[in-house]
Amino acid sequence: MKNTTFAIVLKKCKILIMRLIKYVSAEDAVKIIKSGDRVHLSSVAVTPHKLIKAMVERGRAGEIYDVKIQHIHIEGVVEYANPEFEGIFDTQQFFVGGNLRKQTQAGYADYVPVFLSETQKLIREGYLKVNVAMIMVSLPDKHGFVSLGTSVDATLAAVECADTVIALVNPNVPRTWGDAMISTNMIDYFVEDNSLLYAHDPALLSPMEIAIGKNVATLVEDGACLQMGIGGIPNAVLAQLGNHKDLGVHTEMFSDGILPLVEKGVVTGRMKNFDKGKMVASFLMGSKALYDFVDDNPMVAMMDVSHTNNVAVIRKLDHVTAINAALAIDLTGQVCADSIGIRHYSGVGGQIDFIRGAGYSKNGRPIIAMPSITEKGMSKISPTLIEGSGVVSTRANIHWVVTEQGVVNLYGKTMQERAKLLISIAHPNHREMLDKAAFERFGPHYRFAPKAYNQ
Repeated sequence: MKNTTFAIVLKKCKILIMRLIKYVSAEDAVKIIKSGDRVHLSSVAVTPHKLIKAMVERGRAGEIYDVKIQHIHIEGVVEYANPEFEGIFDTQQFFVGGNLRKQTQAGYADYVPVFLSETQKLIREGYLKVNVAMIMVSLPDKHGFVSLGTSVDATLAAVECADTVIALVNPNVPRTWGDAMISTNMIDYFVEDNSLLYAHDPALLSPMEIAIGKNVATLVEDGACLQMGIGGIPNAVLAQLGNHKDLGVHTEMFSDGILPLVEKGVVTGRMKNFDKGKMVASFLMGSKALYDFVDDNPMVAMMDVSHTNNVAVIRKLDHVTAINAALAIDLTGQVCADSIGIRHYSGVGGQIDFIRGAGYSKNGRPIIAMPSITEKGMSKISPTLIEGSGVVSTRANIHWVVTEQGVVNLYGKTMQERAKLLISIAHPNHREMLDKAAFERFGPHYRFAPKAYNQ
């Protein structure tokens, strides 16, 4: 009876708060945007499409021009970077997703090279002055707070620093804790929205991904603190960890692959030096099951990137095992993860943040994991990076490298030793070519070392 009464009172409080909030239409809210303004968009699953559409219509009508739009990766189809809006909207991304890759490579959108940890710094220290922040939040609670839900990242910094904040209030946004909770007093305009969050169900793992996952899993110890991204390889690694104990999570993001490990009691966070028992992340992307899991879950702390991706924070955790991807790696260990030659593909993201943090961590293991070949059969381990490729992680940053062919550790190794080790985990079809390139690079002192294979 008491529980029923409490639920009724709570519902009445929520209704009262909702009535106190004055809602406007998306069209009226975006009238605050002026020509020359910089607009920050919340990211990934909580991309505020209703507001974006209204803003684009203003641009199409000739009401605004030279509006700079900044964001990390956003989901869904967007128009503002299309050629027709050149001069009206100027897209400046901190990470390039597939939905804006063609526009970026064609020059209609642009990229800001920045570590994920410092995206908030660009905003808080005024390098990028935000005039309007357009975000999506949960329903307000009885205390007048809403949650940023699945994306705190640099959005919290934008909310704190923007001249004006417009929020879509959406009942489908999960109520997450940590830095995600903000007061409704920080929001200037409220717009109702009932759209479903963008969701991605986990794809079936390929044999290549499974093989890489098994190899990476050999490096994960009981009590390790995991950082991983989204996609086949992270999920393949997680699928191999069902018999591990007391794993922790401190990462920029996680997805559905972690859920079975939580259900089995493998992920406990018990061994973490701080944030004990908490799964710490800055943004999420996955299925509705993932969003339901994090909703009002005290085990999950959604934090600012100044915490999740801060090297000084990461290094204080023991056994940080950071798993990051690469597009290519050369024979000395230089890693390209953001471009294919001069064609920009993604971004720096949090790779360096966690490669450095895990490198400093007591018994930490920074890992680069990737297939040995592309879908077209070309070697991803190459004599040199393609001309114009960006070096995201320098050769001095790299420790463990994993492919489906094996596992090697480059840390403390000479240039020639690195070449031999990397050739050992290259695809067999390309080893002779790579060995010849190494001989030409290093001279007669270099000797082919078949015993290095699959170390």
